[in-house]
Amino acid sequence: MKNCEYQQIDPHALPTPTPTPPPHHGSDGDKKEEPKRPRRKWEVFPGKNRFYCDGRIIVARQSGVLPLTLGLILVTSGLFFIFDCPFLVKHLTSCIPVIGGGLFVFVVITLLQTSFTDPGILPRATPDEAADIEKQIDNTGNTSYRPPPRTKEVLINQQVVKLKYCFTCKMFRPPRTSHCSLCDNCVERFDHHCPWVGNCVGKRNYRFFYTFIVSLSFLTAFIFGCVTTHLALRAQGGKGLVFALQESPGSAVELVICFFSVWSILGLSGFHTYLVASNLTTNEDIKGSWSGKSGEDVTNPYSHKNIFINCCTMLCGPMPPSLIDRRGFLPADESVQTAGPDIELPTLATKSEINVKGGTGRALLLTEHSINK
Repeated sequence: MKNCEYQQIDPHALPTPTPTPPPHHGSDGDKKEEPKRPRRKWEVFPGKNRFYCDGRIIVARQSGVLPLTLGLILVTSGLFFIFDCPFLVKHLTSCIPVIGGGLFVFVVITLLQTSFTDPGILPRATPDEAADIEKQIDNTGNTSYRPPPRTKEVLINQQVVKLKYCFTCKMFRPPRTSHCSLCDNCVERFDHHCPWVGNCVGKRNYRFFYTFIVSLSFLTAFIFGCVTTHLALRAQGGKGLVFALQESPGSAVELVICFFSVWSILGLSGFHTYLVASNLTTNEDIKGSWSGKSGEDVTNPYSHKNIFINCCTMLCGPMPPSLIDRRGFLPADESVQTAGPDIELPTLATKSEINVKGGTGRALLLTEHSINK
């Protein structure tokens, strides 16, 4: 009986548990296949940036004092509309809050555009492009490794311009391009990294930065003048300034903020107006690239020798497209490779490229073409 029971139970016992594991294996398989979904390039971007809204917004990883900048603007403008506008509308004109509100909105919009716009980041060279550049440099047939030279000379508007090799991005930087150490990116027509806006200022967001500081200088001067007028009207009749400040304590805060900031903002606006009129960048002006300090007879090859044309070139030209294609999808094979827990930095660099081969070279040609034009 024991043998019969054994023979009857064993055949039925073996097949019964076998169908049960496949669902578990299938679920595990589904979990492993989840990372194979199409991934966007901003998810593996090699630079020190942060992305929001599925890659639509790009900011520097170190936001600097952007919250302080925005906070000072909001606090000062808020106190102005609460403490000063009602009194000035009653005693002077109702146009004051309209003008102040228009300037405030314009300042905030241009600040956010400067902070959240790609400043002109150039994609890093792919391994094939980097190897091709090294082959062109090392044409002596020597099999030993030799690092590429630091510079390469090109002729722009009858002026010799030296292009530096970027060992991080593995390419010769196009004219007026510099590598930002804070963002770890090569930025086209690099002006400077501004901690007040929390982003680099370059070819694609310089116009927003310039309109921001100019409109901010107008807003600061406007509020400062209105606050001074408000306190002077309240102090009339022998009441004195102390009485005026007691009646409107918020005006005292505005007066202090505007007094210490208006001079630096006006100076910054004047400096960048000079740069725009000369078609210079802050980086070039600080380094004295075209000032002839070294004794050489050099001139700015990017200037059109006309203030109006220089201003139009810097501020009114068409917006160049972003070259990093941060919302583009990675190829399927690269998307699978990024699913691993350990990703090396060179692999990340290849994933940030645009999906057209030779994008770095085309960026250089486009830059030179725009300069010669």
